[in-house]
Amino acid sequence: MNINKVILMGRLTADPELKKTQNDTSVLQFTVAINRKKDKNGDVKADFIDCVAFRQRAEFVTKYFRKGSSIVMFGRIETDIWSDQEGHTRKSTRVIADEVNFGGSKAPDSAKKDVIEGEKASGKTEDMFEPMEDMDEPELPF
Repeated sequence: MNINKVILMGRLTADPELKKTQNDTSVLQFTVAINRKKDKNGDVKADFIDCVAFRQRAEFVTKYFRKGSSIVMFGRIETDIWSDQEGHTRKSTRVIADEVNFGGSKAPDSAKKDVIEGEKASGKTEDMFEPMEDMDEPELPF
């Protein structure tokens, strides 16, 4: 059995720039910064993960995310190996986005408004916001 599944939550390091292939397929290459746990000295370091999204996912990220936006991604790791012009072997690793979601409440207000307006246009607003009733905490079985 082989498993290649990645879950990332971090922030975009730059505004997304959508590109198109010769076949008119949307492609977005972007980087997600993910903070590590604090070290002994209290310093925080980050990992910068190269990611790629295609088609509707690429268009979604381009439309609703900006530099600093929190993003949650589900995807897979892909590694490419090639020889450069000087004959040196090169390797790159990136995450291919299979699913992309908002990671928190720090999405730009215009993006939130666009999502809500899109839901209104599609007639999906009836279930979007429901008042919460006071609920008692259920007893846990342990």
